[in-house]
Amino acid sequence: MKSPYIGSLTPNEVVTGQFLVLSKEVRHKRTGEPYLTLHLGDRTGDMEAKMWDNVVEVIDTFNRDDFIKVKGLLQLYQNRTQFTVHKLRRLEEHEVDFTDYFPCSERDPEEMFRDLGAIIAGLANPHLRALLEAIFSDQRLASLYKIAPAAKSIHHACRGGLLEHVLSLCGLCRAATSHYAASNYKHIDVDLLLAGAILHDIGKLEELSYGRSFGYSPDGQLLGHIVIGLRMVGAKVEQIDGFPPKLRTLLEHMIISHHGELEFGSPKVPIFPEALLLHHLDNLDSKMDTMRRALNRDGLVESEFTGWVAPLERVLLRKERYLNDAGAQRDAGPPAQAETPAVGAETKPPAPAVQDAPSKEIAARAPGQPLAAAARDPRPAAGEKRPENRPLPTTPFGEKLQAVLGLEK
Repeated sequence: MKSPYIGSLTPNEVVTGQFLVLSKEVRHKRTGEPYLTLHLGDRTGDMEAKMWDNVVEVIDTFNRDDFIKVKGLLQLYQNRTQFTVHKLRRLEEHEVDFTDYFPCSERDPEEMFRDLGAIIAGLANPHLRALLEAIFSDQRLASLYKIAPAAKSIHHACRGGLLEHVLSLCGLCRAATSHYAASNYKHIDVDLLLAGAILHDIGKLEELSYGRSFGYSPDGQLLGHIVIGLRMVGAKVEQIDGFPPKLRTLLEHMIISHHGELEFGSPKVPIFPEALLLHHLDNLDSKMDTMRRALNRDGLVESEFTGWVAPLERVLLRKERYLNDAGAQRDAGPPAQAETPAVGAETKPPAPAVQDAPSKEIAARAPGQPLAAAARDPRPAAGEKRPENRPLPTTPFGEKLQAVLGLEK
């Protein structure tokens, strides 16, 4: 069995382990020397990694989707974990057990597929039930549906993730339908809503590649899962005698509008209740899983706040840590978003040994003050006389405000 797993690593310990290369990028230091930016993973998670030294010796020996054995040090850097690789070598396939490296849903795929079958069997609409039975009696499609991720990286990005997402979405659909039925909105077709939930992302079976790391197939790059999904559903509808054309149109509209907005990739926005519900419930379920993944990531970082979570465009609060921690971090607030380095810029974490002396600009800045602000701060340096201990205005507006407040006397 593989050891250690990413989920069990602790900071500041030298680690020797085996991982799958999820991505590989060659960048250059300011000196022109190459370094590697890697994204490594196993079934328990993933981590960023950098290799700064001796890169030329290994740069051409491995690629994305290869397995490698590495020796290095895990550190905390900019509120996230980063692994610094000292040595690595490519592993042959006979040296690894594939099940150790691919993130999987915590639920058994066969059990989830049985739950999906029960939902389909419970549909009262014979046309929708016949369509779904035709799709999932196709052994190729059924086998793919059991292992496909729901996305490349953002939500439910694991083997079996699509099936897990769809079952969660079906539960939300039933709850929402019951809620609105009790609120005197009795015209929601629960069978249509459930069929849309099951089929809205079916194109991802062929949009994504998930043999090892997750990526996009050529058809996925050229067409996307909405177009692919329409093709797949249309091919099965053609095999069913007497399928109502207008019911087909409604189902197709739910597939093409489930992203909700034109700028998010839907060629049409939802224009009937079931389509609108599908969009919002799909968005809710995906956002909740994205938040769960982000909060579980970098659990070794002690901050009450995560780093910047790009898919959600915000930092997140680790609520339990916030409620249980009475220390000074409670008053610190969320971390300032670090400036994104330019492509190719060197972002090597500071070594735990002796640091270079800070520049005068850095030394002069106040705690929490950005470096750019410190560089243009007109306040006198340490040892210089500050006239009458009054704050020095930095803008014309500041001068006027201080005059109004009576500070200029």
